[in-house]
Amino acid sequence: MRYKDKKQVLSEVFKHSEFRGDQGSVIDHVLGKNHALVLMPTGMGKSLCYQIPALMQEGLTLVISPLIALMKDQADQARKRGIKCAEINSSLDRDEREKRYAKLKNKEYELLYVAPERFRNESFLKSIKENKISLLAIDEAHCISEWGHDFRPDYTRIKEFREFLGNPTTMALTATATEDVQADILKQIGLMPTEVKTFNTGIKRPNLHLSIHDIYGLDQKVQKFVMLHNYWKGAAIVYFSLVQTLEAFSKSIDKVSIEHVIYHGQLPRNKRELNQNQFLKGETPLILATPAFGLGIDKKDIRMVVHAEIPSSIEAYYQEIGRAGRDGEISHCHLLYDEDDVSIQTDFLKWAHPDPGFINTVYNLIESNPKAVNQEGYDYLRQKLNFYNSRDFRVETTLNLLERWGFIEGDIESKNVKAIQRPTGHLVDKDLFQKKLKYSQEKLLRMVQYTIQETCLMKYIYNYFGLMDQAACGHCGNCLDIQGTDRDIF
Repeated sequence: MRYKDKKQVLSEVFKHSEFRGDQGSVIDHVLGKNHALVLMPTGMGKSLCYQIPALMQEGLTLVISPLIALMKDQADQARKRGIKCAEINSSLDRDEREKRYAKLKNKEYELLYVAPERFRNESFLKSIKENKISLLAIDEAHCISEWGHDFRPDYTRIKEFREFLGNPTTMALTATATEDVQADILKQIGLMPTEVKTFNTGIKRPNLHLSIHDIYGLDQKVQKFVMLHNYWKGAAIVYFSLVQTLEAFSKSIDKVSIEHVIYHGQLPRNKRELNQNQFLKGETPLILATPAFGLGIDKKDIRMVVHAEIPSSIEAYYQEIGRAGRDGEISHCHLLYDEDDVSIQTDFLKWAHPDPGFINTVYNLIESNPKAVNQEGYDYLRQKLNFYNSRDFRVETTLNLLERWGFIEGDIESKNVKAIQRPTGHLVDKDLFQKKLKYSQEKLLRMVQYTIQETCLMKYIYNYFGLMDQAACGHCGNCLDIQGTDRDIF
């Protein structure tokens, strides 16, 4: 059924009586075949802005999304509402992918989610070509920007994808983007600012109450958390940069009988999914997690988010605390700040940005010794590169980059990695490497500056994102200090 009235779709399909913020205006704009950049806070319903048009226009709404977990969650929710929807990604077995390609070719979908890497696949390209794309939506659009905090190389081909699809009406959506990143998003899409209307609902989340606690060492972090946990009831996430710290923290709160689950990349996938589902269903209201946990998580009643280690940027921090209080109720966000943790993030930045020489060396080892690489895996590469820091993930980062850019195929886990083409371009550009590393270091500096602010914490974040004329929130830790409030538990 193709609806003619957006409010009818809102009511009958999504069971809401009113649009929130700019949702209605965005929908009208793209239904008029106009391009849009949508900046909307986490939890404000960005997905509605393309899901409702999918039910009102002939043709297919195609959503480019960065994470399997995110697209699966959104596709599941859409199917429950009766939308003819699918996601196509690497988690599907070959038979299921082929079934979905056939349905796509037969124009059986109204809404389709894919990762940008899917455009490398010939079967997908043949199937999608049979469809008229009524709307192209790019979710988590900050990933497009080379200067964003979660850059994906295949996003540099968005302009090419748009041309392949016939230059459809395009919508880019994100919760966090500085003015520089917004400009880069439009550049990567291949649209001039004059061709795109920006809808900036803002990033305001007045229901989030922020606090920073100066901490030294793991024991103090655990003590402070136990106090917070006992006072602020409800679902909570504690974020960690290091799996090692997460595991130690988990053992410590086990000793005081605080029930919880954990989530990080070193757990088997089935265990991660089990723990995630326990948290989402409310069976276990506390989860300890690395930043890998969060995108695609639709849980509206999270009452507290704690950062046990400093994040790498304001963007990452604000996106993570944005998972709290999506129901609009007051939620508390605490940063347990230990100066020593800054060095961890400094190392992380180096490891997340391997230098061109390191990338070339890893490629050479794969090209010259594929058998040894596949048999001995990461340990072989680390041994040849003469480093043994268990936290140094440069090898993993480099292999991911080489695979994403198409210079290698396969992966070490499956023991089928092989060299395809010597790295060129962005990946081995020394000047670009230095610029990107410096840019990331400046982001970390702004995060550290946040921790030593004496004025309103929320106002600092708003200013960072270009909202310069905001009043103090009145309820963050710094505002309460200024008011002389006793805030041991704030």
